[in-house]
Amino acid sequence: MAPLSVLLAAAGFTAAGTPNAWAATTATVNGSTTYQPIDGFGFSEHFGRAAIMNGSQGLSAAKQREILGLLLDRGTGAGLSILRLGIDSGIQPTDPGGPNATPKYVWDGVDKGQVWLAKQAKAYGVNRFYADAWTAPGYMKTNGTDANGGTLCGLSGASCASGDWRTAYANFLVQYAKFYGQEGIGITDLGFTNEPDWTATYDSMRLTPAQAVEFTKVLGPVANAAGYKVACCDSFGWTQQKAYSSAIEADATARAYTTTHTGHTYASAVDGPLPTSQRTWMSEWSPNGTTWNENWDDGSGYDGFTVASAVHDALTKGNTSGYVYWYGASLGATRGLIQMDGDNYHVSKRLWAIAGYSRYIRPGATRIAATTPDGNLKLSAFRNTDGTLTVVALNAGSAAQQVSYSLQNTGITTGTATPYLTNGSNSMAQQSAVAVSGSALTTAVPARSLVTYTIKR
Repeated sequence: MAPLSVLLAAAGFTAAGTPNAWAATTATVNGSTTYQPIDGFGFSEHFGRAAIMNGSQGLSAAKQREILGLLLDRGTGAGLSILRLGIDSGIQPTDPGGPNATPKYVWDGVDKGQVWLAKQAKAYGVNRFYADAWTAPGYMKTNGTDANGGTLCGLSGASCASGDWRTAYANFLVQYAKFYGQEGIGITDLGFTNEPDWTATYDSMRLTPAQAVEFTKVLGPVANAAGYKVACCDSFGWTQQKAYSSAIEADATARAYTTTHTGHTYASAVDGPLPTSQRTWMSEWSPNGTTWNENWDDGSGYDGFTVASAVHDALTKGNTSGYVYWYGASLGATRGLIQMDGDNYHVSKRLWAIAGYSRYIRPGATRIAATTPDGNLKLSAFRNTDGTLTVVALNAGSAAQQVSYSLQNTGITTGTATPYLTNGSNSMAQQSAVAVSGSALTTAVPARSLVTYTIKR
């Protein structure tokens, strides 16, 4: 690993720490100002991607372990701590004979590879499993098919000749979670809709905010009695999710049954908190792009720097407690973190962009204040339950920056800060430790780079 003098020189500073061409700046981390708790960072392998990772298209066991390590290992990978599971109609693919008929559930113990993946994740220490449905089974919907929208029969404005399927759908969702429990996986969060304001040609279901509130009040008692938390509503844009969150907040019963408000950022980016005092997650996103991209900072809009900026905004503008990327590993021109390719794989800098946050900001952490007068320096700070402090600095400027940090009310007056550098040439590369003295430290952030500091006494 490079000594600090080398890092400073590479960033444009002399060995003495004096800037050659750029002014130094200050930053204050204040532990007495607290924001949201952190639930974790995650990914999904829905629509058969988990089966591909498990070797259905030629990926060997050795390469499986490498990919799992990149996604889940806390020492060498991203240390992701949330797995989002996709629920489809597989556990009851055919109409049992009506909403009041005895359900005819089936369970193969595989769930398109997701059971295997969940067990692997659990072995890495993951204990947050978010099971989310893209649609109710087609026979429960107004359009009679899993795809192309349609609405759950029995909701206001969605009457069907087959009857009212609301309770049957709630039981269906809880049964899915119970099947995972049989496999040793405890589902913690249960969602009944994905992008309810978007009609897709694949699994999809439309719900208005009012209908989402209505069904929350049906699912809530069933899910809570079985020990599952309800999440809603995974709108396809952050701005669009605000209407769903507002509707839930306005109904005392629905609010009491909703633990987490979830929104995506395809249609609109995070521009502020959702209108709720409950926990919020950015629960799905990958940047728009048509080719596989492994670059850190190429201006494409789907490189690593773009993802790092989005994570920063979700944490600091949206006050999100969770950040769940879309695919961890996928195929072809994927915007995932890893591209699987037969018995090979390729890693995008998008993985390391998320790792700069997820590896050292652990579940149970609390975001605390981090401020600087430098508008190009995107700072965030977190106090972990083990007493360590994680500070993440994303330098959006074209010049390197030397930063003098003041650590106030953090409980750390002396100690060490270990930097991990990510940019075009580095991927969470550990740098030499920097001394903390008098609740202060000084270090450099190279231009267009992400540096994660783990600080301990």
